[in-house]
Amino acid sequence: MNRREECFMSKQIIFKSVFAPYFNSFLQMKEQLGFGLPKFQNVFTELDHFFLATGATEPHITRDQINAWSETRFNDKARTLYDKHSIMRQFCRYLCHLGHECYIHRLPRKNWPPFIPYIFSHKEMELIFGASDKLTLPYRCMTSVLIAVPCLIRVLYSTGMRIGEALFLKNEDIDFLRKHILLKRTKNQEERLLPICPSLLEVLNKYKAYRDRIPIKGVSASGSFFFVSTVGKPISKNSIHRWFSEILVECRIPRRNDGQGPRIHDIRHTTAVHSLMQMVRDGMDVYCAMPILSVFLGHKSLAGTETYVRLTQEMYPDILGMKYPVTSSVFPNNPYIETDHGNN
Repeated sequence: MNRREECFMSKQIIFKSVFAPYFNSFLQMKEQLGFGLPKFQNVFTELDHFFLATGATEPHITRDQINAWSETRFNDKARTLYDKHSIMRQFCRYLCHLGHECYIHRLPRKNWPPFIPYIFSHKEMELIFGASDKLTLPYRCMTSVLIAVPCLIRVLYSTGMRIGEALFLKNEDIDFLRKHILLKRTKNQEERLLPICPSLLEVLNKYKAYRDRIPIKGVSASGSFFFVSTVGKPISKNSIHRWFSEILVECRIPRRNDGQGPRIHDIRHTTAVHSLMQMVRDGMDVYCAMPILSVFLGHKSLAGTETYVRLTQEMYPDILGMKYPVTSSVFPNNPYIETDHGNN
């Protein structure tokens, strides 16, 4: 078990309901398959409290129990509730597989509006890089993640990786000689290789040189985390989110009215839009650009990447010729699209 997982497991609440051993074995199974545990742990904690409060004594779940539990989640947003029902459904199927009969319910309808990410302009990204370089601690603190923030933000923008993927990087995952980064733990549980451009290589080398000066044993070991705090500990997402909020304030990039961003994850969306824009500007056919972008982002299919075509067209309407079926399927009513309904 790695250090980050040890941290998660050390914070794990001990389950007390009749389902406790099944919660633990389910989590162990998911861990062995390469899934992240926190989301499952949070839902199981809620379920454990619910089953304790309702006096469940048998390890099987009925339709009435699922409905009663669902009624207690009235404050959850539609997307959050959907995810929780998905985990509940997986757990019920798991119990059935073990011989404990459970009701397998249907998932709620996906009735939430599509989320529109914030796409930073090139100028805003320059401001973000500059602000990250000028960050300072407001007070003396022995433990800080500030040393990693400037490099981390540039890694996110250059590679399009998710923040969780970046924070999980080990020293051995970054090949400075061959100039690539190996992502071992990804959202889709599939490894992928990302190139390191010359400017990013310079940033990585500079960060590594300063980080290796930290008088902590093993900080440069191959199996240690690449991004660490000043005491050599792994960095949490919350710490990065807080500093990123400071950067946005410094850059005078306002919060959205819905309170949903800009987020640090929007750097990934920005990378996708900027990359697609650059490929098309360089003369690459969108048919060729889309599969490349899809692999680069680690999507399982083009469907997960098509959103970026729409975002690129909205922000840079002069970029795409808008004569391609792959884009016309995203913009069925766009007047700039020329579609021949006679050809299928």
